Amino acid sequence: MFGIFKKKSDLEKLEIKYRTLLSEAHKLSASNRKLSDQKVAEADVVLKKIEALKTNN
Repeated sequence: MFGIFKKKSDLEKLEIKYRTLLSEAHKLSASNRKLSDQKVAEADVVLKKIEALKTNN
């Protein structure tokens, strides 16, 4: 009932950021390939952080 007050964990925040970056990269892939590649690279860095958090837990 009070789940709306629950704060997101670092892992959840990183997963949201990862999905957002991939979505932006997909949208940019049709118009600006260079920016799309940058977003994919940023998403890769975030994915590595996610994997590091998962292995530490």
